[in-house]
Amino acid sequence: MLLVTAVVWAVSVLRSVRLRAFVYSLPLPMTLALVTTGHPVAGAQLLGVVGLNLFFLTVAVTHRRLRWPILLADLAGVAVYVALSAGALAAPVPFEAALAGTAALWALAMVLLRRRSAAAPPPRPADTRRDGLTAPVKLVVIFAGALLTGLLGGLLRGMVVTFPYSGVLVAVEARHQLPEFSRHFARNSLALVAFLTGHHYLQGTSPALALAAGWAAFALVAAALHLPRNGTLLRIEWPMSRLASGRAGDSRISLRKPQRDG
Repeated sequence: MLLVTAVVWAVSVLRSVRLRAFVYSLPLPMTLALVTTGHPVAGAQLLGVVGLNLFFLTVAVTHRRLRWPILLADLAGVAVYVALSAGALAAPVPFEAALAGTAALWALAMVLLRRRSAAAPPPRPADTRRDGLTAPVKLVVIFAGALLTGLLGGLLRGMVVTFPYSGVLVAVEARHQLPEFSRHFARNSLALVAFLTGHHYLQGTSPALALAAGWAAFALVAAALHLPRNGTLLRIEWPMSRLASGRAGDSRISLRKPQRDG
């Protein structure tokens, strides 16, 4: 539980919502669960990533819109994850089918979030309020909560790999930023799918090699998701007058440093 506690503690210290979501997206609890339980990665675990997104969506809706207390909203999110896990464990899920379905759901979610973001009014400044707990008390609460969620996760068999151990307490820490946090995590969750995929295809060789493949796949996809999107390294400029006359002798090739987001 020390690793889970460390993740939640890091999220509680960071003020950037994007960084909070990225730190939570690191597959550290998944790695620990795979090492300690020995459960293989199958299609059900890919559906578990969908369950993680549904967990945060449920907490955000119940806490922000329905005005439920955050701990009650957490319980609702856990209940949704447990219900999805029961369905995923009821029958074997082919890995390739789960991978295709999960990737399609992620792409659809990104399209919907992009459209909603384009139609939404300018966002308000992020609420980064801190709670009133002192650091030692917060550490005790985080550790106790991680222990309790770990005991619950032990009842879920293979779905413990993606169970939101730290997510229960991360939702408490990010309760003032839940909608934005959920959007950033949804985007980052594709990297978690890559981690599980890399591990799945090499888990028949050795545990260390499978974990290395999973982390390499995670790093590759995470880097692709966070590369600068505004601007290109190489831009070719063709004067319109030359294009109209069929000559391109005065074309220019210019290098431009990409602009980073936000």
